[in-house]
Amino acid sequence: MSESEFVFLYSTFPDEAAAKRVGEALVRARLAACVNIYPMHSIYEWEGNLENSAEVSAFIKTRRDRVDDVIAAARPLHPYTTPCFLVLPIVNGNEDYLAWARAQTGNKPDA
Repeated sequence: MSESEFVFLYSTFPDEAAAKRVGEALVRARLAACVNIYPMHSIYEWEGNLENSAEVSAFIKTRRDRVDDVIAAARPLHPYTTPCFLVLPIVNGNEDYLAWARAQTGNKPDA
């Protein structure tokens, strides 16, 4: 197993419903093994204005070689004009979990 086989693809959303919609689509397409969604508060500047708002973050667990496919699938579903997609490495993990994640992000089974 390569140290960089799996990654988190981090993204932010305006609300839980949007994050769930994207997460469910990615898991159904077998592009993500799992998507964890967390409430948070963000402070940032956007178009010259200081924003201070509730958001949710999503940690999308996927294989490094699927990142481009995940972003391509998530982008049209994402409500933000400029969505955040950041790749964070997963250095290691327990092999039974990684085997499950590997199986979940394999080819989509025939329906």
